[in-house]
Amino acid sequence: MYAFDFVRPATLAEAVAALAADEAQALGGGQTLIPALKQRLAAPKVLVSLSGIAEMKGVCLADDGSLAVGGGTTHAEVARLAAAHYPALADLAGHIGDPAVRNRGTIGGSLANNDPSACYPAAVLGGNATVVTNSRRIAADDFFRGMFTTALNPGEIITEVRFPIPQKAAYAKFLQPASRFALTGVFVAKFADGVRVAVTGASESGVFRWTEAEAALTADFSASALEGLAVDPEGMIGDLHGTPAYRAHLVKVMTKRAVAAAA
Repeated sequence: MYAFDFVRPATLAEAVAALAADEAQALGGGQTLIPALKQRLAAPKVLVSLSGIAEMKGVCLADDGSLAVGGGTTHAEVARLAAAHYPALADLAGHIGDPAVRNRGTIGGSLANNDPSACYPAAVLGGNATVVTNSRRIAADDFFRGMFTTALNPGEIITEVRFPIPQKAAYAKFLQPASRFALTGVFVAKFADGVRVAVTGASESGVFRWTEAEAALTADFSASALEGLAVDPEGMIGDLHGTPAYRAHLVKVMTKRAVAAAA
């Protein structure tokens, strides 16, 4: 690692002020940033830990009926605290990484990093959530801008994520057994006005909505409604774990599994 100053603010206001420093970097759970620091792939002058900010933690029902999840809430806490209100989200969080990762990683850190194989982006996009920062609210459809890229501005902090609670929802993940990231993961959510389907782990551009499946499932919320549909392998990830065609195939398989689980 390179030398850096470490700051652990106790309030959101203190964190915003600290991130205004030259070459300051926010630190959530550190599951991505710490390895990057060790490999000297990142070299911030100031590391601003968000782990001591109580106002950014917790899960509760908001006045509008949505589920409010603090940006500093760990995966393990989401799995435990969201189970009664949003089982699909809790199940997703409970299968991220291993116990060590789930007890350190945070939902805000995962979304800010926007790894193309991370699970939470699928829940946020498929669940039509709203990302709340220290300065504004960002709709899920506007938040994700591509691999490791989001709508966040420098110094902007994810303070909360608001999830409208669907009628039915489920997440199905085909995982890479070593990293437990999704080779392909699909989050399906049925709302009164239609169905949303979000795919992670498959595309070179990051998480995306499978709109053809959404239309078919809105008309008939059953796995059989997906028969005859196919995902174009163009733009899918190809690596030692699978070809683009393989991942395109997995999108349909995982979507069917998610629909079956939700129904």
